[in-house]
Amino acid sequence: MVVAHTSTSSATAGDFGMKAKKNRRKITRKNPIPQRNEQDEEMTFDSSVADSIISLGEASSHLNESSQKEDDDELMIDADPTSLAPSASTAPTFAPVAPGADKTTLKSETRRIPIPPHRMTPLKKDWLNIFGPLTEILGLQVRMNVQRRCVEIRTSKQTKDIGAIQKGADFVKAYALGFDVNDAIALLRLDDLYLDSFEIKDVKTLHGDHLSRAIGRIAGQDGKTKFTIENTSRTRIVLADTYALICLYGSHMLTLKHLLSKIHIMGSFQNIKIARDALVSLILGSPPGKVYAGLRTVSSRMKQRAL
Repeated sequence: MVVAHTSTSSATAGDFGMKAKKNRRKITRKNPIPQRNEQDEEMTFDSSVADSIISLGEASSHLNESSQKEDDDELMIDADPTSLAPSASTAPTFAPVAPGADKTTLKSETRRIPIPPHRMTPLKKDWLNIFGPLTEILGLQVRMNVQRRCVEIRTSKQTKDIGAIQKGADFVKAYALGFDVNDAIALLRLDDLYLDSFEIKDVKTLHGDHLSRAIGRIAGQDGKTKFTIENTSRTRIVLADTYALICLYGSHMLTLKHLLSKIHIMGSFQNIKIARDALVSLILGSPPGKVYAGLRTVSSRMKQRAL
């Protein structure tokens, strides 16, 4: 009986030892020991080395910049102003410009100025006075196109000024509007003269006798008011009264006459404004005496400014 008891006790002890060994294995499997990777160690080493290299590079660049600035300052202090100028041997050399090289060749331009029917007869009489200034002063080529009833002007080799053709066109246009030849020539000789045109209906819509009275106020007795405005404002004024014929064809033919009253002013910008203000006040119904008083004050101011 004793032998059997001893055998069971030894068996239980052996079983307990086996269970303990199994538990140790499980514990070791659940908590593995972390192992260092060789690649991580190499990466950390490389990053530290790179940081150190960058810091060294920045420090060296700062040192180089500071040393370069010091060298430049020393050079600027020691250098002579004459030595900084480029030598004559290195500068490029150019041939002298020809006397007529700066004058560019002008393109051939042509202008056509229509002439109204009522100015054809005066144009034939004054053709020499119109033809001469255009060819002699401006160097243009001029001809009269009878079929088209217009004056044609063109640039030539003798034309020196670029704006000569525009001046010539303004000169012929001023004559076509009704200005005298001697007054229109001032457009060729002076640069600050302009043409301004407007109709009476642009200021106030008038018909019949009211329009006729407005024209009479502007002209005055024997042209006295117009001449006074011209002499005071140093301008030239033309009153152009033309009739437009309107024919209606239908069961009965009817002809209507419409009066077109245009006013043309030639002068400088400020003088045109003074003359236009006087004409507008006359169109609106102001008496000539009041307009004369305003012109006297304006003329006195102009004389003071001239002094």
